[in-house]
Amino acid sequence: MMKMQFVKSTFLGLAAATMIGVGSAAANPALLFDINSGAVIEHQEAFMRWHPASLTKLMTAYTTFRAVQAGELALNSPIKISKRAAAFPPAKMGYKPGSVLTLDNALKIIMVKSANDVAAAIGENVGGSTEAFAERMNAEARRLGMTGSHWVNANGLHDPEQYTTARDLAILVRAIRLEYPQYESYFDIEGIIAGKAKLKNFNPLVGRFPGTDGMKTGFVCESGFNLIASASRDGRTLAAIVLGATSPDDRAEDAAKMLQGGFGRNGSSMSVMGLVPYGDNRDIVTNMREAVCSPKAKHAASDGPAPTEAGSAPEKVSIIPEMTRPRSWVTVSLGGATGPVPKALAGRDLVEQADVPLPTWRPDMPAPAGAAPLATKARS
Repeated sequence: MMKMQFVKSTFLGLAAATMIGVGSAAANPALLFDINSGAVIEHQEAFMRWHPASLTKLMTAYTTFRAVQAGELALNSPIKISKRAAAFPPAKMGYKPGSVLTLDNALKIIMVKSANDVAAAIGENVGGSTEAFAERMNAEARRLGMTGSHWVNANGLHDPEQYTTARDLAILVRAIRLEYPQYESYFDIEGIIAGKAKLKNFNPLVGRFPGTDGMKTGFVCESGFNLIASASRDGRTLAAIVLGATSPDDRAEDAAKMLQGGFGRNGSSMSVMGLVPYGDNRDIVTNMREAVCSPKAKHAASDGPAPTEAGSAPEKVSIIPEMTRPRSWVTVSLGGATGPVPKALAGRDLVEQADVPLPTWRPDMPAPAGAAPLATKARS
């Protein structure tokens, strides 16, 4: 793992040890802010570059919302799965090349299941290709003032050139929630039903932590466990960003503690946009692989519940209550795409595009037939 240079961060009203739970690394990025006003309540290493993993799908959603607003496609437009999209590793839906679903269902799937194949398909269909969509993601990021981000793909599978910062993610969250309130329901779905499968949201705050209304988890070995969680109480909506936790429980508890404390305090006069860049070596992207995916790591890698060490009891996320009511499910399926074909695909068929080999498999999961051999710097 890249040697991390820890710096003394500026905090607003709370020390680092109070702000971040014991499960997270002491200098990992974190930020708590008011979505409506933009007021920052707490921040730590907000300008440190970090691999976003599946938090990327929030940028994918925002870029897609902009395309819908521009009339390039509609929520009932077809999203077709290409061979290239179908080849991506899990999390995925496993749809065959040529399968078609609505953009509406595709968005629901990537926010709950975090499906890499479906996210890639959204990028291809909206942008015309993965590369063209990434260019649009970067253009939107520049327009929003996300100065520490660079996007390469739509699903968040690891690329050393794909990175962001907690401060940039805060800008993105505000843009999604304030510009497109009509799409808020995509981010707090408790679970989806796809055929016979029932798939729970990876974010354990949804449906359990009071007031939670979104947003997204993310994991690759290089990023650690990331989470953006938002909640509304008494007319205020706060969002907590936690990057680089060492387990799913740690990221969830850290975010819940930040939100819980934040509702008891007012924001400062400092806004997300007004934060002044700080931190030594902030332009070096941190790599968490050794901390979360090496043999000595505390947890094996997954974007769901982390396996526990042999002989120990499962970890308890203490601040998040158990769900005491039936989970709310949303049904998704293939078909039903009666809307206009995305303008980027007018007269084209993506299914046969880019018949490439399968990406390298995660080192902690059994490789399927045909997977590329594990490289020293595996893409996961």
